[in-house]
Amino acid sequence: MAENDALPQPNGADEGPQLGLIAQYVKDLSFENPNAPAVYQVQGQPEIDVQFNIGTTKVGEDVHEVAMKIEVKAKVSGMTAFQIELVYAGLFGARNVPEDALHPFLYASAPQLLFPFARRVVADAVRDGNFPPLLLDPIDFATLYQQQAGQVEALANAEPAGEA
Repeated sequence: MAENDALPQPNGADEGPQLGLIAQYVKDLSFENPNAPAVYQVQGQPEIDVQFNIGTTKVGEDVHEVAMKIEVKAKVSGMTAFQIELVYAGLFGARNVPEDALHPFLYASAPQLLFPFARRVVADAVRDGNFPPLLLDPIDFATLYQQQAGQVEALANAEPAGEA
């Protein structure tokens, strides 16, 4: 190994894998309080339903957008208290990263980086709607990714119905 191999390479000449967060942003935010002011007179613990979805889009050479969609619906005594829909996204640069490493990064590691910021946006929006802040529980995106990958693999290996 030559002595110069360990030196930093000029910009763009480095062949090693590189991943980085370029930007993060609120792409879409909607908060609805359809039963105000009546909902503020109802007592009781709200029933809260939270749904997540992660999607990625290649937006340029070596640049991917990861979008986390969070939908929350809260009901009190059968009445909708509030509903919120947030799409929180990040732009990630990925250079010289093999596909088998890029996919888990985009669907597990990137959402893990974005989640605390999306969680804060949800809490602030709910608080600004005059409800107690909703602090979403932390999510282990790596475990979810592994579970979904296992389910996809199991389905791919399953025999088609009707064959014996």
